[in-house]
Amino acid sequence: MKSGQKKNAGVVGLIAAFGLAVLVVGPVQAARIKHPVAEFTGIDKITGRIISFDVYMDETVQFGALQVTPRVCYTSEETEEPRTDAFVEVDEITLDREIRRIFTGWMLAESPGLNAVEHAVYDVWLKACKEETEVPPPETN
Repeated sequence: MKSGQKKNAGVVGLIAAFGLAVLVVGPVQAARIKHPVAEFTGIDKITGRIISFDVYMDETVQFGALQVTPRVCYTSEETEEPRTDAFVEVDEITLDREIRRIFTGWMLAESPGLNAVEHAVYDVWLKACKEETEVPPPETN
């Protein structure tokens, strides 16, 4: 084997070993911290009123004609790049008093414009996930 071929064989072997190590280890998943409370911000476009409100997981809070129900709220660890997201369901109470689902999906606090609920009168977006709040917890039976 010539010296150039030995060099190429060594590089190929190194690349193959690295590839095998990546396959064995797999992709690194950043830890996500689950929180019991989601903080939202809402705006009433008619009055210009902006309000922040806290909601416990699987509880529903009404903001104007919207009912907001977070199902899960995650943040990244402090050592990771900030990431806050929540899976949320939003229903609208129509003028006929019917409930109509207008949003189901993930809201991202760092990019509120991506998945905020944009209603004709009300907008709602995720602000943060929290461990505690001044709002009393829901009653458990």
